[in-house]
Amino acid sequence: MKTLLDLENWNRKEHFKHFKQMEEPFFGATVEIDCTKAYETAKSMNASFFIFYLHKTLAAVNAVENFKYRISGEQIYINDRVDASATIGREDGSFGFSLIEYHPDFKTFEQIALTEIERIQNTTDLFTRSFDDDNLIHFSAIPWLNFTSLTHARSFTYPDSCPKVSFGKMMVSETGKRTISMAVYVHHGLMDGMHLGQFVDLFQELMNQ
Repeated sequence: MKTLLDLENWNRKEHFKHFKQMEEPFFGATVEIDCTKAYETAKSMNASFFIFYLHKTLAAVNAVENFKYRISGEQIYINDRVDASATIGREDGSFGFSLIEYHPDFKTFEQIALTEIERIQNTTDLFTRSFDDDNLIHFSAIPWLNFTSLTHARSFTYPDSCPKVSFGKMMVSETGKRTISMAVYVHHGLMDGMHLGQFVDLFQELMNQ
């Protein structure tokens, strides 16, 4: 479900109109996340760390309203829930685009994710299903690379306003502290640096629990 944003009375109306007309309206940042506690928690639950931080990502996304905004023509809709289209790797080195629905309960979400991951790994195509709605984030993990910045392949003619979140290789310091790079790209017509900061801070808070 989604509701129409009252654009005329939105305090970012002019910002939306300004950035929407740009060929590249996305902006982003790469930050270092402390994942020491989160990794320990995931392992104590015998859970995939990938699924664990995907769940925390979606929890933060669904808690920051601007991350739930999507553009449709000249209007903005607010989604009740945002899910993830995550790239899922296969043994042959290829990957497919998944659709993993968010659920606030981790155990429920874990089963949803495991089922979809298994389905993708038993297919061969890039697109193995239709994506009828845009209540998504585009999510990827690059566990082979400790990056400090990241770019995305994008078609500027395609009307896209979905946030993109990517994670790099987990690094372990001599003291045992674990960190991971997170790159977040968002549509500037829908949010500003303040909202991006709110998302990052909340995600780190959730990872520390």
